[in-house]
Amino acid sequence: MNFFVNATMPKQKSGIEHAQLKRFELFNNHQVDSRIVLRDWDPVAHVNANAAGIPDNQLINMFDYFQEAVAVTPKTLHAQEIEFGVPNVQFADEPANNRYLVTAQNGQLVARVNYDATADKRVRSTELFDGYNNLFRVDHYDSRGFASLIQWYTTDNQIGTETWVTPSGRTVIETFNKKTMAGEFVKSGWRLIEHGGHVMQFDTIEELTKHFFDRLNDDFWSEDQPNVFVLDRSHLGDWGLLRLRKPAYVVMHLHNSHAGDAQDPMHAILNNHYEFAMNALDEYDAVVSATHKQTHDVNERFQPKTRLFTIPVGVVPDRLLQSERVPVARREFGKVIAFARIAWEKHLDDLVRAVGIVHKEFPQVTLDLYGYADPADNYKARTSVEEAIREYGLEGVVTMKGYTTEIDVVENNAMMYGLTSRMEGFNLAIMEAISHGLIAFSYDVNYGPNEIVEDDVNGNVVPYEDYEAMAQAMLKVLRDPDLAQRYSTGAYESSERYSEENVWHAWRELLDDAAAVWPAKLAAMPAHAHDLNKEAE
Repeated sequence: MNFFVNATMPKQKSGIEHAQLKRFELFNNHQVDSRIVLRDWDPVAHVNANAAGIPDNQLINMFDYFQEAVAVTPKTLHAQEIEFGVPNVQFADEPANNRYLVTAQNGQLVARVNYDATADKRVRSTELFDGYNNLFRVDHYDSRGFASLIQWYTTDNQIGTETWVTPSGRTVIETFNKKTMAGEFVKSGWRLIEHGGHVMQFDTIEELTKHFFDRLNDDFWSEDQPNVFVLDRSHLGDWGLLRLRKPAYVVMHLHNSHAGDAQDPMHAILNNHYEFAMNALDEYDAVVSATHKQTHDVNERFQPKTRLFTIPVGVVPDRLLQSERVPVARREFGKVIAFARIAWEKHLDDLVRAVGIVHKEFPQVTLDLYGYADPADNYKARTSVEEAIREYGLEGVVTMKGYTTEIDVVENNAMMYGLTSRMEGFNLAIMEAISHGLIAFSYDVNYGPNEIVEDDVNGNVVPYEDYEAMAQAMLKVLRDPDLAQRYSTGAYESSERYSEENVWHAWRELLDDAAAVWPAKLAAMPAHAHDLNKEAE
């Protein structure tokens, strides 16, 4: 089995989730079985995963797994269906707050029931109060219609104990929050009550996660071929996957620069997300980078013994490669777009500045930014974009459009794509842009954009953080229709590097390596480990 490991599958996805989904679709298209594995508890994981094309039978969440809730027939739970232990309760709807107030006959507050702001008013959580109006418990409901997480509050209104229950209400996981000498509440341990009553205690969620990985490895164990774990967020499982009690083929996937300063990959301190993994490279069976440049840099800096693979994280589907090519003359002249979170690392205020310079010569030029704003540091990145808009007088010229899924429509209309990131791991958005014939402009940033964008072929790569150079590159294209069309044609043609056939060939090489090394891994397995699967059963 092939497992793709992540934290959760949010509605608004980062590049890692999009990369995972592309891979998941690719494996499905080639009839190679895989599972999306999510470590974090998420009451709407199945809603978001299903919407992203992941069926329940290919989704395994760690908490679902222990809660015996991997496969549950969904239902919509309404407030009036909940038993509060008090007769003849009354419901007062507060639509402005998306909740019901539940009171006893004497007017005493029994509960607040929070529901989805949709027509069906699905219950999300209930806040329960004692006879003195003290909050003592909050029940969180899974989107499929059952209580999943129960939080018990202390007298000073802190979460003391958290319990996860099965759809039938049996407690299977408990975690305990204790106050430190500094007065902070921290988790002091995890208790797992497995089916059959076997109780296990773990100090950290990492230890619980390792046990989960061991169970998955056991469940799909075969001496004929290894289970392949692709770790997409290394901090979630690097410790556990490198300590499996039975062997598997473990892959660490680099989705971003391994160095904290992506422009100095050979000397800069390590990216804190990859620090453990980069210091344990030879413990993995394989490391995947999305670009040849990063694979080269990892090899040069660390000289690992483990296998290094270069596999693009994006796939341009055949239907797009075979679609009608939209000539520049039919596109909106001067329309620049970017699909990116409005975040510090995307540096979109520089793209605004570049467009501001271009706009002085070509007033018809506009910029549309598609992506949600990062709330970090009180939405500092969005504020920087807004300040740049005011600086260049671009009100009405630059528009923050928010998140959209209408990529084809937007990109078949626009003319140019801009990328001004401080660091990248690949950048699916610019790959999608060239596959739609958009002329691409990017900083010379590691990793991805300076490989996807081929200078003077499908656009221009300009010096890092030089927005004036980007502006001049855009102006050159706008002044020369023949050059613009040549770049657009080059964009369509260069996107064939990321065809399904080419990317699948790269993954097939990794899977073939897993099969090739498996006999040696089996031979090195301690004799007693062969009996572990029987014990688990």
